[in-house]
Amino acid sequence: MTIPNSIPITPELVASHGLKPEEYDRILQLIGREPSFTELGIFSAMWNEHCSYKSSKRWLRTLPTKGPRVIQGPGENAGVVDIDDGDCVVFKMESHNHPSYIEPYQGAATGVGGILRDVFTMGARPVAAMNALRFGAPDHPKTKHLVAGVVAGVGGYGNSFGVPTVGGEVEFDERYNGNILVNAFAAGLARTDAIFYSKAEGVGLPVVYLGAKTGRDGVGGATMASAEFDESIEEKRPTVQVGDPFTEKCLLEACLELMATGAVIAIQDMGAAGLTCSAVEMGAKGDLGIELDLDKVPVREENMTAYEMMLSESQERMLMVLKPEKEAEAKAIFVKWGLDFAIVGKTTDDLRFRIIHQGEEVANLPIKELGDEAPEYDRPWRQSDKRAPLPANLVDEPADYREAILKLVGSPNQSSRRWVYEQYDTLIQGNSLQVPGGDAGVIRVENHPSKALAFSSDVTPRYVEADPFEGGKQAVAECWRNITATGAEPLAATDNLNFGNPEKPEIMGQFVEAIKGIGEACRALDFPIVSGNVSLYNETNGVAILPTPTIAGVGLLPDWKRMAKIGSAEEGDHVLLIGTDGSHLGSSIYLRDILGRTDGPAPEVDLHAERRNGDFVRSAIRNGQITAAHDISSGGLALALAEMAIASAKGLDIDLSESRGPNHALLFGEDQARYVVTVPADLANFICANAEGAGVPFRRLGKVGGSALSISGVCTIAVDELRKAHESWFPAFMDGTGDVLAAAE
Repeated sequence: MTIPNSIPITPELVASHGLKPEEYDRILQLIGREPSFTELGIFSAMWNEHCSYKSSKRWLRTLPTKGPRVIQGPGENAGVVDIDDGDCVVFKMESHNHPSYIEPYQGAATGVGGILRDVFTMGARPVAAMNALRFGAPDHPKTKHLVAGVVAGVGGYGNSFGVPTVGGEVEFDERYNGNILVNAFAAGLARTDAIFYSKAEGVGLPVVYLGAKTGRDGVGGATMASAEFDESIEEKRPTVQVGDPFTEKCLLEACLELMATGAVIAIQDMGAAGLTCSAVEMGAKGDLGIELDLDKVPVREENMTAYEMMLSESQERMLMVLKPEKEAEAKAIFVKWGLDFAIVGKTTDDLRFRIIHQGEEVANLPIKELGDEAPEYDRPWRQSDKRAPLPANLVDEPADYREAILKLVGSPNQSSRRWVYEQYDTLIQGNSLQVPGGDAGVIRVENHPSKALAFSSDVTPRYVEADPFEGGKQAVAECWRNITATGAEPLAATDNLNFGNPEKPEIMGQFVEAIKGIGEACRALDFPIVSGNVSLYNETNGVAILPTPTIAGVGLLPDWKRMAKIGSAEEGDHVLLIGTDGSHLGSSIYLRDILGRTDGPAPEVDLHAERRNGDFVRSAIRNGQITAAHDISSGGLALALAEMAIASAKGLDIDLSESRGPNHALLFGEDQARYVVTVPADLANFICANAEGAGVPFRRLGKVGGSALSISGVCTIAVDELRKAHESWFPAFMDGTGDVLAAAE
């Protein structure tokens, strides 16, 4: 077979497509000839790290992905989990890191658009979104510009589309100076008997293009996302897609209406690698071939080449296999919504991927091998060095506890994120029960009298760097804890694994050990991974990001009227610590932000204690015995108490005299499996007796009351002063009125 090729395939051209010489040799063996330029682009798209997971899939297979509630695990557009009554929640998290650094508004906006399409492609109506954002140091010259652009992009797309943003993270660290992270999460609701998949079925059936027209934006985006950055970064701007949330909203409604007609056999979002990836995945999953005629593809630019059309990542597009007898009905729906509907190909029985352009066959490739035969690497990896223990007696106490707590509460990484989330619509759809600012976002399940869903996103990158195994466990455990702190049962999780260059054994070692830790925690907590994304090569000029395996989870509240919040304590309530006293200061923010040190190991995560303590707290919440709850994480007990006081606008009178250990360890230690809860005075003895009977460590800390956080013998800080410190940093940073550099030190 001869495919016309006007562009010579040189080693330089192969390298520019992200393919190594041995990978190109494998292509030659598979097809028995030199590929055309279009075929080279197709292989580049399908075999890059972003689409093929060639460095990670060996390890991803070790993760637990099944459970009694799991309907669909990894391998589809999103995971699907049963939430009873014939309902299911469909969710996933994905990265848009590289595009957001190059062009922050459109990069973040199209990240939101892409994850929403992953959800409604499955037949679910999106009901909640989150985002986990990580930026460089506050004093880096690009940071403020990137924060403003990314936040505007997330809000601009999500608000216009009409989905509430219910949670997320924003953190700063100089290791993200040259490579920010934008991880976007979306969840939707569907009926368990109305889920749609991407596996094509039937021969000779029409392949239909749906949505917006194809342009040149985003050509080569997936390949760009699979490479390190260097000084040529500005040249990559044309690889960033441009989004239109209003078109996407129309696409959502048209797709859900179309799905209700029974016309859809298979449907696939055109995300990374556009037409190429969507067509190949649909055909390969169904053991079918696909033939596409690009002359029938709706375009918005003239003289587009086959290469550009196949690799364009223009947004708001879908590909579908249609029941032929439903064509007229299906087309009418899309015409009504002002969207393109075009039959651009057909399914075949020859397992070939054929592309016709201007009447000429420009690609003819084995469709299964494009995906199934992508390289899979067992990359060498090196275990991270263990850090020496750091006893509390080797860590200085603060010169002034009051000033230390105020500094932490108002620091770049612990201050309020109100400036960010108030730019997002957190209440649209009218189902939000808890908005950003607490442990987890919570929404009602529409058309159900009592059911609700809780969402959280978590990871502590400094722990992962100190000990990738414990850091991976902790990311899962903290997500599980945050969901539990609302009273919800954690059901399942999605991961977004952000790391540097996997070809470096030390980076690959971080990845492998983190996966092992994630897997162990998910198994112990019955919290399977049902979807996710891997983002590698997050490096600029050889400097890697902090290893950041973000975990986002979903939990179920059978009765949202029995739900705990961070700020719902009542005057006179008793304050209890559930879990052990604090002692672990290694890799803590106290160590980093107060003492300027980054040494010491990450805290160990006792998964048995996590399960035992969390189950106890959840049960007490559901029994109406807890008025407010908050998990203890970064900043330890001191920050947990300060945040609860700020959220409730009530003082806390705390006495640590019964605790063992030095005050700085008790207050700032970041030991895991811990919560602060408030309980009615008349139930305090009962709950303490229950905890003792269940083998759950606990301590009476004090009472709710007054107008200050008062820690006996340590310090007293007015709640208004705590709030001012907590709320001031972010607005001051963004409008330039505050002494940002001093605050960041």
